[in-house]
Amino acid sequence: MKLPAISRDPTGHLERWLSMAGGLLGIALIYWTSALLAPASATVLVVASMGASAVLVFGVPHGPLSQPWPVLGGHVLSGLIGVTVAQQVHPVALAAPLAVGLAILVMHYTRSLHPPGGATALTAVLSSSAATPIGYAFVLTPVLLNAVVIVTVGTLFNFPFAWRRYPAVLAARTEPKDTPADAEVEGLAEDDLLFALRQMGSFIDASEHDLLRIYTLATRHADRDTLSPADIQPGRCYSNGRFGADWSVRCVVDAADKPANDLVIYRGVAGAERRCTGTMSRAELARWARYEVQRDETTWRPVHRDDNSAGQPQSR
Repeated sequence: MKLPAISRDPTGHLERWLSMAGGLLGIALIYWTSALLAPASATVLVVASMGASAVLVFGVPHGPLSQPWPVLGGHVLSGLIGVTVAQQVHPVALAAPLAVGLAILVMHYTRSLHPPGGATALTAVLSSSAATPIGYAFVLTPVLLNAVVIVTVGTLFNFPFAWRRYPAVLAARTEPKDTPADAEVEGLAEDDLLFALRQMGSFIDASEHDLLRIYTLATRHADRDTLSPADIQPGRCYSNGRFGADWSVRCVVDAADKPANDLVIYRGVAGAERRCTGTMSRAELARWARYEVQRDETTWRPVHRDDNSAGQPQSR
């Protein structure tokens, strides 16, 4: 059974255990410093808020929501909003949702969106409704103190592991020279990704740099079985590998034997070009084709040249 995309997690076991170890160390230090320096009445609630930050800093250290400014700015700004709303708005049933909503808005505009910041704003309101109201000192200790600790631990703990160094700028410096960053890759530049993100209009927890790397690695993987003109032979079938309305399968009916005349005659047997015929050079057909395919009952399966793995079937 094919799982939905959201259910597929390629994260390795080492990465998962490192995330656990980092979170354990980060929260242990936060709890210790909070118990030592923060008011006893605020320690437990803020440590709980920082637990969510630990998931981001150690679970997804390269995500935009996990970077130092969102962690520090998100918590501090949300704490300021929470204390202010708690002092100015009553009852709590109105103050609590207002504080969280305003915190989200401010974090968006200050580019410091950090989900645990909403918990910090809510903590300020709920704590102020207790017997002892919370003042703005709450923002410094324990909120800012805890945020500084989690960022510091995240930086030091992740540093020995080049693939997950934190902040993300440190990881970018360790990439191989052939890994593109801002340069144009295969006709796609970072500006193109920025345009696409603006067109979508919603926040995506991935940086333009990471998206460009994903695109590049995927393109390299897709090109590993690139066909050459010599691979185009009579009696074989080829697909462009495109899912959707443009997917097609072409079978070579005949091909010239002389190098000077490399034209081939093909017939479309499936997809958008079914029952169509055409003529083109071997090189053109090789550029069009993604891989060779063969008929398997009601589907067409890729024929891999380097291994025996079977690709995903494509329906007729």
